[in-house]
Amino acid sequence: MDLDAYVAEHSHEWRRLELFCDRRRLDADEIDEMIVLYQRTATHLSALRSRAPDPALVSRLSQLVLRARARITGRRRPSWAALGRFVVVGFPGAVYRAWPWWCAVATGFSMLSGFLIWYVAGNPGTAAAFIGPDAAADLVDSGFAGYYTEFSAPTFAFHLWTHNAWIAAQCLASGVLVVPVFYLLWQNALNVGVVGGVMVSYDRADVFFGLITPHGLLELTGVFVAAGVGLRTAWAWISPPEHLGRGRSVAEAGRSAILVAVGLVGLFAVSALLEAFVTPSPVPVALRVGLGATVWLGFLAYVVLLGRRAVAVERAPAERADPWLAELWPSTDPARAWHPTHRPH
Repeated sequence: MDLDAYVAEHSHEWRRLELFCDRRRLDADEIDEMIVLYQRTATHLSALRSRAPDPALVSRLSQLVLRARARITGRRRPSWAALGRFVVVGFPGAVYRAWPWWCAVATGFSMLSGFLIWYVAGNPGTAAAFIGPDAAADLVDSGFAGYYTEFSAPTFAFHLWTHNAWIAAQCLASGVLVVPVFYLLWQNALNVGVVGGVMVSYDRADVFFGLITPHGLLELTGVFVAAGVGLRTAWAWISPPEHLGRGRSVAEAGRSAILVAVGLVGLFAVSALLEAFVTPSPVPVALRVGLGATVWLGFLAYVVLLGRRAVAVERAPAERADPWLAELWPSTDPARAWHPTHRPH
């Protein structure tokens, strides 16, 4: 390739593309021309890299192609609107789409934990085998209640927040492997079952449920959501829809898992505050449980109402979609998706 001749032949197209990149506003014809020039310049860059790799010219064209691509596709910048889309649409929509999975996890976990509590309470020797008789007696006398006041509330809340977020992250990241998710769930169910069974066997069920309920409803729901979404990702790989294929199916499930992971950080922050400040507080048990249940029901209502609306907007034709949500989250229907050759109105 004669590099000088190649540059002389195409430099006017590159300068024209630079001009479009620098302009603040473009009309419809200019946008169309810019797209064509962007495609040509990308081809020129590929040819130069393979046939005449001049570092300075390749660097210049690489920057030009990146600028043009950003101008054509639009630059995503952090904004309150993006945060609003995540809170109102992204997170609740991702959780709602996976509701059969995390509801199944919640049902199985609750049944297993309930069975373990019943079995350990009815067989005191089982608790002794797990933790020993002295540890069981200490747990009933002061260990269980003392756990919530052992550290200062802010330190305890931060520890709980990071610990629960780490458990959720493990469920989401290892979901495609299936077995680690069930192992983590089993560990938590065993812990709840043994401790609850010991407390019930010593007639301290009121203390156990009075302390675990205010924060446990929301905290365990977060774990169930993480596990359910992780297992949903595994199923996307095991049995992908025919119209997507395995790779795209896993990719879409993975994107939902990322949204859920970010949202659960906030959920676990709230549950940590409940556990550190509300659970050990000296207010009546009914008030503590009522506050925890209210926050939990509020989260479920948030997911069901906003999540269902978000999914409806994603699936419904534009003319029937909720206009407010449609503006927050444009439909992903390929028939109505943006295309580079579409002219702005």
